[in-house]
This record gives sequence, C-alpha cells and structure tokens, in this order.
Amino acid sequence: MTMRRRPMQRIGDLLPETARRLGLEDELRLARAGGTWTAIVAEHVPAATGSSRLLRVERGVLLLEADSSIVAQELRLRAPELLAAFRAAPGGLPAGELAIRVRRPEPRV
Repeated sequence: MTMRRRPMQRIGDLLPETARRLGLEDELRLARAGGTWTAIVAEHVPAATGSSRLLRVERGVLLLEADSSIVAQELRLRAPELLAAFRAAPGGLPAGELAIRVRRPEPRV
C-alpha cells in the first residue's frame, strides 16, 4: 500500500482559508495588523519599540495603547509618517488617524 503525499504548503498560505471557515477572519486580520504596527514602530520610532500595541481598527482609526504619555506623544508627532507606512505595508489596513490611550500603571501592593 503506497501513500501519496500532498505537496507541502506554507502554513501562512493555509491560515486565511482556515480562519474564514472558523469565522476568525477579523481576529486574523487584527493579529496581522498588530504585527505590522510593531514592525513599523521598530523601524520609524526605535525608542518606542515594544511600548505600544494596536488594539483595534475602527472606521479608519487605529486605536493604540501606549505604555507612557511620552510614547503616546511621540507616536502622535509621527502620526502622518506612521500611518503612511502602515497603509503601504503588507498586513496594514486603510487608516487615516491614530487614537492613543495611555495604559494605566498597575497599582503597587
């Protein structure tokens, strides 16, 4: 008995269809957009790398969370540059505005 193997496929090529079947397209799109945002910040504002997260995209607005007000201010100052890079990047989405909230520090016990 000979088993025929299917040709190998990249997992990244399988994910969109699998996500669609499971009803997870929006979550996959947001995860990709979040990775894209992280890469763009690392490239354009290295000092803010790892200090902001994409929470969601609503009607062309990127809702972000920043770890500090200084990071939020830097992202606001660089908004046109960051948004242009985000729109042009693979995994980016159409967006024309940033909305940034500063994460509240956890209370010390």
